[in-house]
Amino acid sequence: MALSATSLHRQKHELSEPAYQLTVLQQGAQFPEFAAQLRQHNLYPLKPTGATILQVNVGKMCNQTCRHCHVDAGPDRKEIMTRETMQLCLDALVNSPEITTIDLTGGAPEMNPDFRWFVEELSKLGKQIIVRCNLTIILANKKYHDLPLFFKEHKVQVVSSLPYFAASRTDAQRGDGVFEKSIKALQLLNEVGFGKEGSGLQLDLVYNPSGAFLPAAQQALEAEFKRRLKAGFDIDFNNLFCITNLPISRYLEYLMQSGNYESYMEKLVDAFNPAAAASVMCRNTISVGWDGYLYDCDFNQMLELHVSPTAPQHIRDFNLAALNKRSIILNQHCYGCTAGAGSSCGGQTVA
Repeated sequence: MALSATSLHRQKHELSEPAYQLTVLQQGAQFPEFAAQLRQHNLYPLKPTGATILQVNVGKMCNQTCRHCHVDAGPDRKEIMTRETMQLCLDALVNSPEITTIDLTGGAPEMNPDFRWFVEELSKLGKQIIVRCNLTIILANKKYHDLPLFFKEHKVQVVSSLPYFAASRTDAQRGDGVFEKSIKALQLLNEVGFGKEGSGLQLDLVYNPSGAFLPAAQQALEAEFKRRLKAGFDIDFNNLFCITNLPISRYLEYLMQSGNYESYMEKLVDAFNPAAAASVMCRNTISVGWDGYLYDCDFNQMLELHVSPTAPQHIRDFNLAALNKRSIILNQHCYGCTAGAGSSCGGQTVA
């Protein structure tokens, strides 16, 4: 299946509308309401355990248009976080020492014109900085070629998407030639020390399935990735994070086009794990949209499900104590984070 060069948003596709996606998710009457599942296990209402991570989406612009992107990112997306909003994030962090990790995402976060300034300012605060890098951005333009050195200078943890250790599956999900460019970018990161034992420079990879199935066991898949990438390309990395595809945006489009939507939802529901539900990332994370609005997670952000109206709605009004008292907003897509060993931006959530 060829990848579209444009986003659903640009195509004016009905699935580019969060309200329509939510309508689709609510149509499956045969699937129990996610909140009802939590009630059965005394987890409703779902409450934060205390936020320690601020995940910031600095824009939807990306140099790739990937088949399963839940952000619907691409070169045609123009939503970009301003420096003013970044400064509001910095102000919130100064007043919230409990938040120790800043997770920068996009799109390709590096395409935000103020990305480097933001990283430099975050570095001054002494926070752990994660950048979710699609790898090919490093080779996309000469102005990005020094990103590995920039990341090293600021001790950034690089988390990179690599759907598979072979070109066929990777290119099918992310576009022709992506695997080859990703391998080159990983080698460049290795050259400056990322992923190397004793360097202190963390390089993690993200795997998500290419079809309508759940990820394999993370530990076994990590061992296979390490063996294949080392043998084939002399690449080292630290951890592999297995992430379940959530039925929203482009992945929802794929499921509906391929006739797999109902069977995939059935897989998620049948694999519901209360231990994973108790460990979902929204309990210790707050998500900030490119425009500064607050969400329980990156997925809720894309569905425009803002944090509870009882909590501050925008980064300018950030109040961690109030946010830690909120109830987390739920919908049927949440089954994706609670299936099997669980799924989060840091991989599986239970052993």
